[in-house]
Amino acid sequence: MSVTDSTKPVGIEVSLAMAEAVKLAEAEVVAAYPITPQTHIVEHLSDLVANGELEAAYIPVESEQSALSACIGSSAAGARTFTATSSQGLMYMAEMVFIAPMLRVPIVMAVANRAISGPINIWNDHSDIMSVRDCGWIQIFAENGQEATDLSIISFRIAEDKNVMMPFILNIDGFTLSHFIEPIVFPEAAKVKKFLPPYETTHKLDLAKPMSMGLLGAPEYYAESKKATDNALLGSKPYVQKAFDEYAAIFGRQYKLVETYRMEGAETAIVAMGSIAETAMTAVDEMREAGEKVGLVRLRLWRPFPVEEFRAAVRGVKTLAVVDRHFTPGFPEGPVATEIRALMYHEDDRPRMSNFILGLGGRDVPRNHFKYVVEKAKDLGAAGRQGQYEMVGVQE
Repeated sequence: MSVTDSTKPVGIEVSLAMAEAVKLAEAEVVAAYPITPQTHIVEHLSDLVANGELEAAYIPVESEQSALSACIGSSAAGARTFTATSSQGLMYMAEMVFIAPMLRVPIVMAVANRAISGPINIWNDHSDIMSVRDCGWIQIFAENGQEATDLSIISFRIAEDKNVMMPFILNIDGFTLSHFIEPIVFPEAAKVKKFLPPYETTHKLDLAKPMSMGLLGAPEYYAESKKATDNALLGSKPYVQKAFDEYAAIFGRQYKLVETYRMEGAETAIVAMGSIAETAMTAVDEMREAGEKVGLVRLRLWRPFPVEEFRAAVRGVKTLAVVDRHFTPGFPEGPVATEIRALMYHEDDRPRMSNFILGLGGRDVPRNHFKYVVEKAKDLGAAGRQGQYEMVGVQE
């Protein structure tokens, strides 16, 4: 019996659960190249294809650049398409990453977030995805295995919506999620079929009706092309929440663009993305028990940025402690903090904000690090200052 036939929680590695979810989504083409720590996802998919559980074309390619090239072709030809990568693999396919949104091909790609070399490091942070943050894909961060599994299905629903038709990156923290075994509730296959209809593209490569895609963007048209792609990305946001709501109506698990935790009456808010937020929740609980007015704001949707939803989540907060898992060499704060500071600049009651870099290269992030960032941000705010980034727990 397949694990996805169970109606009870199944203890399974998150990477394998995501592959099983892609099977439930009935992906038609998988093209991938192995790289730690995403390999288990596509390795399991190759098993599912080989043993007949998933009727799909599995394309073993010679590189990550070739993997995404094959995915662009298959998606343009009208096939539901999936791939996965990580770190240096994402760097290697970067050329094609920037091409896919302009072609409006709804590929779903899992990225098991891992530090970019050098020095060589295979552990988790967000430097890979932040290096291509402006690529034009819809981008979401999962917090745990259940989210990663559900979002592997929801991603296709969003990307393939005819009002969207954009490629989609699902970020999971490498090792912290990808290699952990968690209890996963798999959605019923019949209900997945109801939620996720067969893929029908609005435009495709067809020998019977020849067309060209990816033509030269001369100066007279390049800017208009980029603007049109951005308009499509910005326009996808309501359809992301629409898919979340539709999934909740069928399966009972509700997702939002911005999640909050214990923000009632909070004067200080931690802002974070990814699996690190679960540790932050535990720290918030302990600080609340000690009388601290603190909460957590977690960004699930990274692109397009949920501007209104974020502003609403932090309204009335005095201090923000923004956590980055990547830093910007030569600039005094990380990318998430930079964007939030710019976003809040025109708010009359904007909070004081400080930036903290945690967990670079897989460095452990205990609860007391979150307690530290809250106290430091409060102290800086009380002094009328907004600190530049601090790498917490790092020896100078």
